[in-house]
Amino acid sequence: MTALPAHSDTVGESAYRRIRHDIIFGQLPPGSRLRLDGLKGPYAASVSTLREILYRLSSEGLVRAEGQKGFEVSPVSQRHFRELAAMRELLEGHAMTQSFELGDMDWEARVVSAHHKLARLEQQMLAGNRAEAETWKRYDWEFHHALISACGSAALMQTHAPVFDQYLRYQIIAMIFRGQAAVDEHQQLLACALGRDAARARKILGQHISACVEHTLEHGLLREACAT
Repeated sequence: MTALPAHSDTVGESAYRRIRHDIIFGQLPPGSRLRLDGLKGPYAASVSTLREILYRLSSEGLVRAEGQKGFEVSPVSQRHFRELAAMRELLEGHAMTQSFELGDMDWEARVVSAHHKLARLEQQMLAGNRAEAETWKRYDWEFHHALISACGSAALMQTHAPVFDQYLRYQIIAMIFRGQAAVDEHQQLLACALGRDAARARKILGQHISACVEHTLEHGLLREACAT
């Protein structure tokens, strides 16, 4: 990570990360207005800094700029979710193939460690404890990120990251957990990684994403938030 050169930049970066987090994790829901004066206090940033942040988030697809009307959190739709899912599968599947070919023992250790954390939390959720849903999704991201982390392409990783984050926002809106099926798919992806079986991993990933999309779109809260 590049060092931030000045305190003002540090404040701006902190506000950017907090607003981005609050959009992805639903504290700022889809379609909500983002009034600069109203954001100054909660995010401890100036109007000019906030405007730059919102334009930056607009370029990532998380905020919509409406000319003189200002900014709003990007709305959600079933069509967009399916498009994101297809893009995620394409990018992540390719990155996994490269990662399985290039990954060394340190990469294997990262994958195993990330899966261990995810699996432990998933067991708690299977037992009915849903209090740490945000941590669960963070561990889910860490595992999938670990799987592709040895792909050798910074450009591929940078392209994949915002797609995954937008995809994650839909899951958070619905607050879904598919239970044992998702747990089993993560275990199978781990086995594929350690066995360097990229072809099977891509099939499992496709099933994993497709099932997640269908399950999420069946959830009532997401139907209310989404246009068709």
